[in-house]
Amino acid sequence: MRFVGRVFKVGRYWAVEVPILGVVTQGRSRRDALEMIADAIESLVNKPGFKVRTYSGKGGYFEVGAEDQAALTALLLRRERLKSGLSLSQVAARLGAKSLNAYARYEQGRATPTIQKLSQLYSAVASNGDFVVTESAANRGGDAAGGGQPSCTTFNPIR
Repeated sequence: MRFVGRVFKVGRYWAVEVPILGVVTQGRSRRDALEMIADAIESLVNKPGFKVRTYSGKGGYFEVGAEDQAALTALLLRRERLKSGLSLSQVAARLGAKSLNAYARYEQGRATPTIQKLSQLYSAVASNGDFVVTESAANRGGDAAGGGQPSCTTFNPIR
């Protein structure tokens, strides 16, 4: 799973954002900005060994992904829940769960949801409650730092 981001020039600097995660930063060069967004996401996840990769896309777009899908999903759910001002109990109630642990295990990265379950979870925590699943438009030959990975699913919020 990857999330779509955007990188663009603002004056002397390059701004970079991953809207679905609500993460924004900048760098002196495009490459520096992409390194900064990966570092920002890694810092927010705050899990030893968690690494983010950036993948070149078309135009000013790129994608971010990680091998640890549970941790990346946990970050998405936690940031959306906090942005919506919801408690774990409120989200569990929205999901019809008897225990807040049923939801919390996803937000803590102890479980990786299926696409169907992620849709339910995201709808419960997000103010707009929906996202679009698309085939990756990133460079299939490699990532922004070199190397390669096959195409995959990307997520874009509907705002």
